[in-house]
Amino acid sequence: MNILLQKFDTAPFSKISSDDFKPAIKKAIAIAKKEINQIVTNTDVSTFENTVVALDNTGEQLDRITSIFFNLNSAETTDAIQQIAQEISPWLSEFRNDITLNKALFERVKAVFEAKESLNLTTEQSMLLDKQYKGFARNGANLSENDKKTLRKIDAQLSKLSLQFGENVLADSNNFELHLTDEKDLEGLPESVKEAAKTVATQKDKEGWIFTLDYPSYIPFMTYANNRELRKKLAIAMGKKGFQQNENNNEQVVLEIVKLRHQRADLLGYKTHAHFVLEERMAETPEKVLSFSNELLAKAKPAAQKEFQQLSDFAKKLDGIEQLQKWDGAYYSEKLKKKLFDLDQELLKPYFQLENVIDGVFTVANKLYDIVFTEVFDIDTYHKDVKTYKVTDINGNFVAVLYADFHPRKGKRNGAWMTSYRSQQIKDGKNIRPHVSIVCNFTKPVLNETEVPTETKPSLLTFNEVTTLFHEFGHALHGMLANTTYKSLSGTSVSWDFVELPSQVLENWCYEKEALELFAKHYQTGEIIPMKYVQKIKESASFLEGMQTLRQLSFGLLDMSWHGKNPSEIKNVKDFETFAFKDTQLYPDVVENCMSTAFSHIFQGGYSAGYYSYKWAEVLDADAFDYFLEKGIFNKEVATKFKKNVLSKGGTDKPMNLYKQFRGKKPTPDALLKRAGLI
Repeated sequence: MNILLQKFDTAPFSKISSDDFKPAIKKAIAIAKKEINQIVTNTDVSTFENTVVALDNTGEQLDRITSIFFNLNSAETTDAIQQIAQEISPWLSEFRNDITLNKALFERVKAVFEAKESLNLTTEQSMLLDKQYKGFARNGANLSENDKKTLRKIDAQLSKLSLQFGENVLADSNNFELHLTDEKDLEGLPESVKEAAKTVATQKDKEGWIFTLDYPSYIPFMTYANNRELRKKLAIAMGKKGFQQNENNNEQVVLEIVKLRHQRADLLGYKTHAHFVLEERMAETPEKVLSFSNELLAKAKPAAQKEFQQLSDFAKKLDGIEQLQKWDGAYYSEKLKKKLFDLDQELLKPYFQLENVIDGVFTVANKLYDIVFTEVFDIDTYHKDVKTYKVTDINGNFVAVLYADFHPRKGKRNGAWMTSYRSQQIKDGKNIRPHVSIVCNFTKPVLNETEVPTETKPSLLTFNEVTTLFHEFGHALHGMLANTTYKSLSGTSVSWDFVELPSQVLENWCYEKEALELFAKHYQTGEIIPMKYVQKIKESASFLEGMQTLRQLSFGLLDMSWHGKNPSEIKNVKDFETFAFKDTQLYPDVVENCMSTAFSHIFQGGYSAGYYSYKWAEVLDADAFDYFLEKGIFNKEVATKFKKNVLSKGGTDKPMNLYKQFRGKKPTPDALLKRAGLI
């Protein structure tokens, strides 16, 4: 019997073989179709319960199996899994279309939707009904049969293309390595970085040191390596992903994706893909996004230009650099930061042992939201590095299961993310609690012969990695503290430009003395991080913030350029991108590089026409944290309001309403501009 088709609580990873997925997904699709059919063939008049709630309850088994599958494809992929992903993606896309283009099903939902005013629904019920009705309308339910066919075809193509895009980026990443055998080339690099590179070389049966395009390898090299030519080599390799004359080239893929997205939006009656996407976001329209972006750009650009000049002058004075290039940015920023604040990431790392930071984030969550984390060893995992925790409230009631996967390895994509294996919902009177996972790529501890972390070098995090952990944990809290009736409105099932609020707001605690004292202890001496460092972390937080803001805005504006107008005339990806960057460009262009061909957020992830939401969420998070600062960062009243109105509510109300219930007013950019030192 296929393990995936049996009843299980937590995912039975060790019992699953990749051969189980295809038959299980096929069967689960058939079961879900049957559930849909029961709604459609019900002869009773359509009601909220027998149609809307019944529809929300369909496909549960399919959701669980596919969540396990796609999480493995991101965190522990193999050739076999990638092959299966290519095969099942069209099935799933077709199944989704079978639902959204099911006329009889839509008629039943529409009947409830049209009777909405007389139904006396709660806000949450009303949101569920709206979400379902729009889910149909936005996926072509009101189209003619012919147009529906076209839509299905477009969706199947798009799902294949975005997979292809991701595989090309991964292949180009994996194909590159910087193999060094001369110790002179390592000048400037911290010991821990050299050790990690040596470990990679040893694993590949090579002498010397190997650096890759994985962030824990790439970023330290770009930040510390004195050898400018090697930094250039690595930077160009990073920027060439998907933009080389090989079988992984993404230029055509990008053009096809944007044209198909535009075609799809047009078919559904929207001016552009951005108009289609933003209708369901907190921002609502491309015009609002552009006006928000341009308002920030006007404030940030003069500061960014001034900072760029300061950095250029510094590099010239220090090393006679005539023209600052992209591969110089991180290196000279770090040196200038050290000069101005005498703050070296390597000095801070001993205070951020991974285990202590994990305890720290747990303690912060406990003080704010009264939850307790206990590591458990009886939950099955997909890799020995994965840790598992049982989450309870202070009275011992079960809240959630948390998985945590912290280290890079072959078969795991770059970056950091939160995901879920089971959503929270209330069903048949029972509150089904969520299973949530965070995945990061932090430097591994250096192991001795017996494969246990050595006393000398446990996993020590850079301060950036500390904020990344808090960020992903903020998403995890959104999932774990969910308390809604319907699964499709639970946890992080909120509009994309609201989803980053819980994650970004939690990063603020990393800069506060009161929070740092809980976990920032020297891994050898146990000494708490000196307050002069904390002061410097705070002061340096807005260091080069103008340049940083400009960079984020440039990505958001590039995204809106691809998706906010008709792309049918675009012939050349690089030329188009260069034009889109013209108002935000500081560094000279690098001919061999192209951002779009590896811009996975918008061409593989779900951020198309949504990249602006990082900055949007920063406005929300700065405004929200301002409230905590006003009352105290562990103030129970503010924390309870945040938990009650944001973390537990999921998508049960419009985000602006939820925010105003928490904050008592609409957010303004003032707190962000103040925090960034831009006003």
